[in-house]
Amino acid sequence: METQNITLTLRKDILRKAKHLAIERQATLYGLITQALEELVTQNDTYELAWRCHLTLLEHGFDLSTGGYAPCTREKLHER
Repeated sequence: METQNITLTLRKDILRKAKHLAIERQATLYGLITQALEELVTQNDTYELAWRCHLTLLEHGFDLSTGGYAPCTREKLHER
């Protein structure tokens, strides 16, 4: 897998807390940032896949076994 270096600028208080968090998790700051970005990208990819699947379902509709016939009208169902 091809990689690329980046430069990251953070506020000092955030960097200090991130370093402490990495130590608590017995990880490196690099590992912590890499894991967080990978999880974010994976969640986004999963969301987009689900979104496309649902759009496909909506475009094709659902088989309600009515053969296209509605035995009641909306007005009849909502009569009082």
